[in-house]
Amino acid sequence: MEAPPDNDVLWARSLHYAHRGSPALAGVSVEVRAGEILAVTGPRGSGKTTLLRCLAGQLAPQSGEVWFNSAPVHTLSRMGRERLRRDRFGWIDTEPHLVPELTGWENAALPLLLRGTGHRAAKRAALEWLERLDVGDCARKRPAKLLQAQRQRIAIARALASEPSVLFADEPSAPLHRADRSHVLRTLTTAARSHEITVVLATHDPEVASLADRTVALLDGRRAGGIPAPDAEGRAAACSLSV
Repeated sequence: MEAPPDNDVLWARSLHYAHRGSPALAGVSVEVRAGEILAVTGPRGSGKTTLLRCLAGQLAPQSGEVWFNSAPVHTLSRMGRERLRRDRFGWIDTEPHLVPELTGWENAALPLLLRGTGHRAAKRAALEWLERLDVGDCARKRPAKLLQAQRQRIAIARALASEPSVLFADEPSAPLHRADRSHVLRTLTTAARSHEITVVLATHDPEVASLADRTVALLDGRRAGGIPAPDAEGRAAACSLSV
């Protein structure tokens, strides 16, 4: 078993995974450097979500290796992977999965509270991120009273409030209207850079991928080659687009 390079916060080799006998990953290897934003691109069904879930410890690959900070994730028990996700990883899904009985700020603060953060500090962090994502007025409302786009912003605030080492985002702007998408993605990428959060972002949208430092493409569960992301000037221009 070969340890990954020291500058890779995430490193995976020869990942294989099949859903009910249908291959989703077929020997995918990928490395993610500390502090970078990596976009995983490809059409629907290419294996993007499965790759993110294997890297995040949600799925155990059927063969292959996943390492986080030079420690093997693929050998952890189910409970060990759950602790890793709770303490070090954040996740933004395509659809917001909020606890219906909790208010907006309680949903955003939930990972911090589960981690043992004090109530006051957790609430302060949650409210800060809700404000930054323009849903501060939703702090005391429950999900049933909110629009889909508001719920998704709260889910993003929840992922950012805990300041994870690695943030996984699976098509995070999918539920958002085009008018909302630019602001939310700018907030997400700016927060990642300012807080030195490594981001692995799955998307089939070239405009979203343009915000990343580097792109890895998948096709039918295999690597289809890497595409350098735009330079800093190009990313800034992309961020300023009215989408």
